[in-house]
Amino acid sequence: MQHINQFRDERNWRQFHDEKDLAISISLEANELLELFQWKTSEEAKENQERLKEELADVLIYSYMMADNLGFDIDEIIEEKLIKNSSKYPITKSFNQKKKYDELDEVD
Repeated sequence: MQHINQFRDERNWRQFHDEKDLAISISLEANELLELFQWKTSEEAKENQERLKEELADVLIYSYMMADNLGFDIDEIIEEKLIKNSSKYPITKSFNQKKKYDELDEVD
């Protein structure tokens, strides 16, 4: 976080990084990441390792910046979400399933 903030502050970009603009930037960068997979198999897309790393890093940087702006501890919010997901997706119902939590009780 320190390196990210230093990079931003050295350029006086904090003024451009409110939560709305960071949310937009996360979405835009995620779409650039997604574009690397368009019309390709996963294996074909993975051949472009450098671009994948760059676009994923952009998504993560903006995500970290947003968490920092909001005063969120990243490890803490991830742990909280994993706890919620574990109750929505209990192993006994979700193991080897790709269904959404509200479809797990449906019989195939």
